[in-house]
Amino acid sequence: MADTSFDVIIIGAGPGGYVTAIRAAQLGLKTAVVEKAYFGGICNTWGCIPTKALLRSAEVYHLMQHAKDYGLAAEKISFDLQAVVKRSRGVVKRLNDGVGYLFNKNKVTVIWGEATLDAPGRLTVKKSAVEAPKGALGEGTYQAKHIIVATGARPRVLPGLEPDKKLVWTYFEAMVPDKMPKSLLVVGSGAIGIEFASFFRTMGAEVTVVEVLPQILPVEDAEISKFAHKAFEKQGIKLLTNTKVTKLEKKSDSVVATIDDGKKPQSIEFDRVISAVGVVGNIENLGLEKLGVKTDRGCIVIDGYGKTTVPGIYAIGDVAGPPMLAHKAEHEGVICVEAIKGLHPHPMDKNLIPGCTYCHPQVASVGLTEAKAKEGGREIRVGRFPFVGNGKAIALGEDQGLVKVIFDKKTGQLLGAHMIGAEVTELIQGYVVAMNLEATEEELMHTIFPHPTLSEMMKEAVLDAYGRVLNM
Repeated sequence: MADTSFDVIIIGAGPGGYVTAIRAAQLGLKTAVVEKAYFGGICNTWGCIPTKALLRSAEVYHLMQHAKDYGLAAEKISFDLQAVVKRSRGVVKRLNDGVGYLFNKNKVTVIWGEATLDAPGRLTVKKSAVEAPKGALGEGTYQAKHIIVATGARPRVLPGLEPDKKLVWTYFEAMVPDKMPKSLLVVGSGAIGIEFASFFRTMGAEVTVVEVLPQILPVEDAEISKFAHKAFEKQGIKLLTNTKVTKLEKKSDSVVATIDDGKKPQSIEFDRVISAVGVVGNIENLGLEKLGVKTDRGCIVIDGYGKTTVPGIYAIGDVAGPPMLAHKAEHEGVICVEAIKGLHPHPMDKNLIPGCTYCHPQVASVGLTEAKAKEGGREIRVGRFPFVGNGKAIALGEDQGLVKVIFDKKTGQLLGAHMIGAEVTELIQGYVVAMNLEATEEELMHTIFPHPTLSEMMKEAVLDAYGRVLNM
């Protein structure tokens, strides 16, 4: 007889769920994870990881096309789309297998199927349509004092823009195209939409992005968004802000989109459409309603430690609300199980969660935008440093970008950092660490940054905020 009683059961083996399970096991808690489709969840399989593999192929293709800029020669540059997709899926398999290895290593029990909460401390698992991995438990009733919901999210669907997987894609279909569209409409200019716009444009498609709000990358600082807007337009991406798609008319192998900017609607034909209007939490069919677990706008309501309104039931990651990011889910899960164990972790501080968009040029940020800082009544100092003033950026042929920092004028507290340019998704963590350690401008100024590196711009931006910039 299989053991059906655990200290902790996590529903979902995405980045939040699997990391939570591993940390729970490390803490000596008897742990199981329920999964119905694939280890690593959407992030590893249809999100964060495969898109980065695709974007890497696009980056290399772009560099090959500009070989002469580096004193090199490359002729008859082309690409094999199916090989690009195959490489991406190979990266996915490697990481999915890696999660399974980590479960085995940490003695986490895998239960394969779809879970429904029967009561606090008890759930039922029904058979999944996907074949179970070797050694996994299956259908049955399981008990745990603590049940953590980590069921992730799925693409949001708007009326009139329903995906059909052939002509109108979500990010699932956009990652495995059977052919390169000549023309593409991307609806939504958040991270998902802009990353796909960047990939398909680099690979040769004519790309139009429609955004209902006044700026692309709506959550980013306005100055960074404006910089990105110009950079993308220079690449040939058509960007339509304050605009919405009101209708999609599907033909045999194309789509006619009705685009309305509030002045004069127009109909434009595209080979394919990507709907990238956000994601929505997977809270349905879990039994949350009958147990009285509070939800709000499609997400489970939690406190800073993952607790829901029902004792013994917790939630982490996308299903627990924005920002819907893998690293937020992972950190939230660790906090949750450490609190269960009685270790008294710090509650989640969403102001310290970095955001990254892996387009070209890359965009990264953490903390308050300039507008948000001012709205909060703060007196601020703003520092900036452009990539064109950095020796490493010039040597790389990547001299277009900007680093921007925002400090509290009275205390010297770093309130936010915003970046656009080469490798800023790697650089941003320096500011995240500084904010987490409550570093002031003086401590950042006294830090020695290596030369020649892109990271030197981070110090220069701080110096600029205090009238001490050296290389501009």
